[in-house]
Amino acid sequence: MEDKDENLISHLEDLRSVLIKCLIALGIGFIPLFFASPYITDMLIKIVIGNTGIPLNYFSPMEVFMLQIKIAALSDLLICCPYIAGQVWLFVMPALYENERRFVRSLSLISATVFVLGVLFCLFFISPLIIKFGAGFATSDIKAVFGISNVMSLVLMLSVIFGVMFQFPLITHFLIRMHIISYNGVKNKRPYVLITVLIISGLVTPPDIVSQIMLTVPTYLLFELGLLSAKKYK
Repeated sequence: MEDKDENLISHLEDLRSVLIKCLIALGIGFIPLFFASPYITDMLIKIVIGNTGIPLNYFSPMEVFMLQIKIAALSDLLICCPYIAGQVWLFVMPALYENERRFVRSLSLISATVFVLGVLFCLFFISPLIIKFGAGFATSDIKAVFGISNVMSLVLMLSVIFGVMFQFPLITHFLIRMHIISYNGVKNKRPYVLITVLIISGLVTPPDIVSQIMLTVPTYLLFELGLLSAKKYK
């Protein structure tokens, strides 16, 4: 009994050490990224607004400052993502067999990469489409006046959501490969998966059909990709 308690305490100490290292890495990275955030903000505006020519406005003295903090935090998370994945890997490695270690090692690296790809996909493809869609309602009597905080907060939120939702094929592959769920069971429940993706997209995106569709379609396609990659484990 004492050995179990000692092992539990040891694991909790290791977990605390991992969390502290990750927080320190995020804290160290945040400082230079905060000073770089004005340049990152300008770059994001050019990417999102593109050639629409729509000016962005701010309506309170601290609005841009708070926005730069958000941008620095997200940039920090993206840059530290591989390091965090590596620390998590080192934490779980002692409890795994050699074949499981190889799998989890590759899964951690792929997960961090896919998260970044999801963020970049949202920034370069989804966000400009949403802005162009919104600007398309402007007429001679209706002017498009976008607030920088609203636009950039929407872009940052969607970027994180896309990064998380891009983990869908990895989760599907992992659950099937570890025989937690069966391939045929998931395959036969495709309609329910689609409905679930639609519901989640409706909950996490702004209340407009464009954002929901743009999140639903790639997420479901990624689910199919994960299902296909796990077919040999059925």
